[in-house]
Amino acid sequence: MNEVLTVEEAAARMKMSVRYVRRLVAQRRIAFHKVGRSVRLKASDVDAHVDAGRVEPLTVSGVWRDLGQVA
Repeated sequence: MNEVLTVEEAAARMKMSVRYVRRLVAQRRIAFHKVGRSVRLKASDVDAHVDAGRVEPLTVSGVWRDLGQVA
């Protein structure tokens, strides 16, 4: 079963501030659930948001390939 987190727990899980998580919710950049007046986030949605921001490292061959396309 998927764990449900408070905003504070989600912030701790992402190692970010509570303010940042509240901003994500306000901008609707992360999926959330309203339970009465409370906001709850599924752990899988928090993990998916973190994974979506993944940037792959540069490789030497990739840099040279991209430089060839510029000229």
